[in-house]
Amino acid sequence: MQTCVIGGAGFIGGYLVDALLASGRDVTVLGRRQERPGSMNVAARYQTFDFEDKIGFRQHMADCAEIVDLSYASVPKTSFSAPLFDIESNLPPFIALLEEAKHLPRLRKLVVTSSGGTIYGPARKLPITEECETRPISPYGITKLAIERYAMMFHLLASLPVTIVRPANAYGLGQKPFSGQGFVATAIGHILKREPVTIFGETGTIRDYIHVRDIAAGILCAMEHTSAGEIYNLGTGVGHSNLEVLSKLGVLAERDEFPITIDCVEPRGFDVAANVLSHEKLFRHTGWKPKTSLETGLLEMWEGMSALAKSDG
Repeated sequence: MQTCVIGGAGFIGGYLVDALLASGRDVTVLGRRQERPGSMNVAARYQTFDFEDKIGFRQHMADCAEIVDLSYASVPKTSFSAPLFDIESNLPPFIALLEEAKHLPRLRKLVVTSSGGTIYGPARKLPITEECETRPISPYGITKLAIERYAMMFHLLASLPVTIVRPANAYGLGQKPFSGQGFVATAIGHILKREPVTIFGETGTIRDYIHVRDIAAGILCAMEHTSAGEIYNLGTGVGHSNLEVLSKLGVLAERDEFPITIDCVEPRGFDVAANVLSHEKLFRHTGWKPKTSLETGLLEMWEGMSALAKSDG
């Protein structure tokens, strides 16, 4: 089965491509880079992709039975400094994808990756279910919600087989620190540099940290076992504050003689206090649930990033 992953050269994409290949699929990754990323699984094909090239799109996608869209040109933090860029670089290309996808003869599923971490906004209750109100308070979350709305419009009016997934806060080995997204990787990066870790507020925000392997498995389950027109959270249902995460990392850092210094600063107005996602809907429909504990995931990241820091130093 031919599966195309748009934006598959990124952090989540790398794990998803591995999971798709392991399932026996024939995988093509479409990305903006001119050269094939060196970290990509050698069994996957890579094609440079331009949403404005309609002829090229049809050529690349003609045999696709499945499409997963992971592409996004900004992160929550940068969306505030350039909200217009957030819209212009993400929404028109996605609509172009929908316009072309409705003409693909073999397409059986289009999985759209949204953002469970930003799309709900301030939570009225936890954990958050898919039926909860969406009240995003960041340009990133607002654009993601617009993307969802367009996808569902095309599902209803053009019969596009759309399924939407809303991942919580992804983490795992391979996540880049200091990118404006990913507290765990950035915290470990600062600790290994013997620099203070900044948290906003006395304990920081509460987030649902889900390992990237579990996100990849959840996307695969949604692709294989769900009906079109559905929306699914990908979360653990358990929240941890920044301070709790640092406490768990502290055990590993102390073992390796790295001190942790925490710099508490004033909370930011655009950070929701807590975001924790229920995964009960996807569990009911497919049996999926996260398998990697936070402790296991943090250990993998710490050891992997520590080894990399030693080799670079």
